[in-house]
Amino acid sequence: MILNNQALLERSRRSVWHPCTQMKQHETMPLVPIRSGDGVWLEDFDGKRYLDGVSSWWVNLFGHNNPRIKDAIRQQLDRLEHVILAGFTHAPVVELSEKLSALTGLGHSFYASDGASATEIALKMSFQYWRNSGKPGKTQFISLQNGYHGETLGSLSVTDVALFKDTYASLLRASTQMPSPDWRQAEAGETAEQYALRCASAAETHIANHHTEIAAFILEPLIQCATGMAMYHPAYLERIRDICTRYDIHLVADEIAVGFGRTGTMFAVEQAGVRPDFICLSKGITGGYLPLSVVQTTDEIYAAFYDDSVARGFLHSHSYTGNALACSAALATLAIFEQDNVLAVNRTKAAYINQRLQAINELPVRHLRNTGMIWAFDVQTENPGFQKNFYREALQRGLLLRPSGSTVYFMPPYVINEDEMDWMVTQTLEILHKETA
Repeated sequence: MILNNQALLERSRRSVWHPCTQMKQHETMPLVPIRSGDGVWLEDFDGKRYLDGVSSWWVNLFGHNNPRIKDAIRQQLDRLEHVILAGFTHAPVVELSEKLSALTGLGHSFYASDGASATEIALKMSFQYWRNSGKPGKTQFISLQNGYHGETLGSLSVTDVALFKDTYASLLRASTQMPSPDWRQAEAGETAEQYALRCASAAETHIANHHTEIAAFILEPLIQCATGMAMYHPAYLERIRDICTRYDIHLVADEIAVGFGRTGTMFAVEQAGVRPDFICLSKGITGGYLPLSVVQTTDEIYAAFYDDSVARGFLHSHSYTGNALACSAALATLAIFEQDNVLAVNRTKAAYINQRLQAINELPVRHLRNTGMIWAFDVQTENPGFQKNFYREALQRGLLLRPSGSTVYFMPPYVINEDEMDWMVTQTLEILHKETA
């Protein structure tokens, strides 16, 4: 069958319900049919290329069509594609668990397929840990204002995004949100660190009054991605780790979006020098190749489930837990980090983009910010259609960016080169000149 852009998008509209999408909008804003990818580029069926400035929803680390990750999957495919992980094991899941433990200092890994599932697992594990430990009253969860942790019912319960949450409010478990340490909310003259510590003190007040009921505090370390790339000072994590320890509350680090080098360190919590009780990982873990997520936790928490009674075990599963192909992709991804000195190379690339972005200060934007390989700025506009207009104009130019409201952000694959960085920034500046004129 001969495929072209028009044929595929019409078939997709007839048969596919696309995620996080009001499908009616595609009557006037067509889908983009993609045939292939290579490096930072995607190509449609008519040969038009698009620079993937958002790493295909933040998952692609080392480019599309990466030969090393593909080769690892091919080799594993010749040995074993998948086996039930209940009562069985295999080399890729063991090797990956060992490597992740060496990186995080957390003892055991529990696998799933996506970020929301990882959140669900961490919340359930925390809840059951306290039950197994003789503290069944610790059943509540706290999270940050404007935080995002997924859209399944448990993960949505600790998410604070009204657009996603309000429709399902009657289905959700109540949780409490602590003030966000997003430094854009600091008062005049207040530093990012001072504001972060003020927010931590506010959280401590709530925790001190309710710690006997609280099981865990879940947060996105350093960057709250889904609500406009809100960035905050690592002092917040350091202080919250101390508070959670003193009040006997689990700290859950949701590094689904920010793990694997996105913040400049392998994991964001490293910048505060803290170890969480749980860490949730997904997205970049396989370099964007196959669905995989993992929750790691401490040996102490693991031990609370280790018992003769089946009921005290963690009875959570899904059919593709610890899939061998996905684990092989993850191992190849970690190998690239080790062999290519990725974090150091990324620091050079980040400095280059920061230098190129200085020209943006001549435009009506605020809060130009950068952490690691993530950049964001807020456009001062009264145009309610800015988000759609920017996205559409960027696509016409061959650039894939997805603003969050009036916030424009870059999260490109790490393999982006200087020419591609120049082109991405130049196109963005030209669009902004046009949209804010």
